[in-house]
Amino acid sequence: MDQALHAPALIGTVEPLVLALPKGRILKELAPVLARAGLTPSPDCADEDSRRLRFETEDGTVDVIRVRSFDVATFVAHGAAQLGVCGGDVLMEFDYQELYAPLDLGIGACRVSVAAPVDAPAQDPSRWSRIAVATKYPNIARRHYAARGVQAEVVHLNGAMELAPSLGLAHVIVDLVATGATLRANGLRETEVTAEVTSRLIVNRTALKTMPGRMGAMLARFRAAIA
Repeated sequence: MDQALHAPALIGTVEPLVLALPKGRILKELAPVLARAGLTPSPDCADEDSRRLRFETEDGTVDVIRVRSFDVATFVAHGAAQLGVCGGDVLMEFDYQELYAPLDLGIGACRVSVAAPVDAPAQDPSRWSRIAVATKYPNIARRHYAARGVQAEVVHLNGAMELAPSLGLAHVIVDLVATGATLRANGLRETEVTAEVTSRLIVNRTALKTMPGRMGAMLARFRAAIA
């Protein structure tokens, strides 16, 4: 493995840096990047049945924690982790001032979209005064419709958004879409794309200031790993 991607060994001299990673599809797509950066975690990190949440890496100076995608930004913003990987959707939703997102990793490509029932008549959103929206992105949804002069009445759901229109819970949904297969299977179609999304490396701003050498070296390793 290319030794240029590795930081000098600091085992036993400093506390490990903590890298927060999301569960699921992004973690799988991230595996080759981590390998090229010399940060492959212990094998059970990829095991969804593993009850462990913190894992050693081959580096020895970096540990990985595996959390929900929405929680990655919270762990990093509050300094519990110094670095993390999360989608642009999470950054748009929470807009933490404590986060710096210097690097687009080019994985996890998808989009935040508005979807409506396929049999709903096409309408101009600017003609509406309010609309009921089911979503796990209340801030994104409100901003999207506010820019059109529409008040969004948000029904905050953490899953199964696709059921909301057919059950009369909302007119439309705002959700993360990759292939659109789930929308089609539930009688919905995309009507607007609010944002294109990829996964980004995020860092805690305070850690970047107080540990510039270590944090700078980590950023360099990730840049080299995706080059």
